Amino acid sequence: MLALAAYIAATTMTAVAVWRLPAVLYGDAHRRALWGCYLGFALALWLKSPAVIDLMNRQPVTDLSVLLKHYVSTLAILAILTYVVASYGKTDETVVIPRHVAVARWIERVAWRAAIGMLALMTVLFFTVVDRSRPSTDFVPDHAGQWGAILYETIFYVYLGTASAVTCYQWSSARRRAETRLLRTGLGLMAIAMAIGVAYVAIRTTFMWVTLAAPLDADFNHALGVYTEYMQIALFMIFAAGVSIPTTNAAATRWRSWRALWNLYPLWHDLVTAFPAVAFQKPASRWREVLRTDPPMDVRLDRWTQDIADAVEQMRHHASPVLLPVIEEAVDGAADPQAASEALWIKATLANAKAGRRNDVPAPALPSKPIASTQAEVTWLLKVQEAYAAATDLQVQELLATAEVEELALEMEEMAL
Repeated sequence: MLALAAYIAATTMTAVAVWRLPAVLYGDAHRRALWGCYLGFALALWLKSPAVIDLMNRQPVTDLSVLLKHYVSTLAILAILTYVVASYGKTDETVVIPRHVAVARWIERVAWRAAIGMLALMTVLFFTVVDRSRPSTDFVPDHAGQWGAILYETIFYVYLGTASAVTCYQWSSARRRAETRLLRTGLGLMAIAMAIGVAYVAIRTTFMWVTLAAPLDADFNHALGVYTEYMQIALFMIFAAGVSIPTTNAAATRWRSWRALWNLYPLWHDLVTAFPAVAFQKPASRWREVLRTDPPMDVRLDRWTQDIADAVEQMRHHASPVLLPVIEEAVDGAADPQAASEALWIKATLANAKAGRRNDVPAPALPSKPIASTQAEVTWLLKVQEAYAAATDLQVQELLATAEVEELALEMEEMAL
């Protein structure tokens, strides 16, 4: 059960790190630091998983997974402290800096310097005084009563406990100042996770020093190791939930943008293929277009709406002046006649463009719509795309034929006059 929980926690933190990977390329220092924390914790969790421990124990350096885990955990701790400081932003030198901000910045500077010395000392202790004659599955219980391992772990736990206590205080304080419920909830969960981290360090450190004075029962050692491992897994899961909750709205917006790009692709592709001058680059496949990371998704969605609008404007030279009235009469009973008429006009005009029909005088523009934002434009175009996809070639040919007859009749009337 513990092994399964370890794999679930490692997979969850890895998924969060992958999901937030764009922050490395396009984010600010605040989001990059948070991503570094995700990555460090994900690696630490995998290094604690049974499969990786077993693999590492087959290497020449016994318990190498323990040393590597402490390396990446330290980097994750530093990333957390950097994230806390970056969240306060830059402060003008003429402004009085609040005490909690000044303390957080001082702790971050000290933490980076201390980390170098701590890791160097731990590395020396690991290879000199820690008894690694036998591989371990849970380092602390397996080395109970051994002063070398206790000294090694105590150095790391002091660092971890201090950082956990600082971030717990900072996030608890920030929670009271948060402006939204989602942010308050997220900061509260993150503070709880760090409080669990402080308790975890206290229990493990106390256990180690007690065993140095008097050996404890082996079953108790094992039970305590399992209990504290569950505490750490809970810490990571709560932390992952805490950092994810404030971005729920952003994630929902990103998902809606992704779906909009996916659904708009057929209409956009057909138009920019017929009128390549309106687009910055030649359209790629559907999957490649929606999975691009550059430019950002909202920028691409805005660009697509502009591409479609520019193409529709150029299409007026390929449409008959009577085409739109003919289509409007044909779709009079449709559920959304305006969207249906625009979609059919686009499809019929594209057919004229492909056939090489062009008029020197442009046809009247499509009716204007009360659209005040990109999101409203996307919503409208999705309706048009739905009708566009439902239109058949036979329907389009019938409409073009009817429009041709109507236009011929108008020309004969003009000639008669």
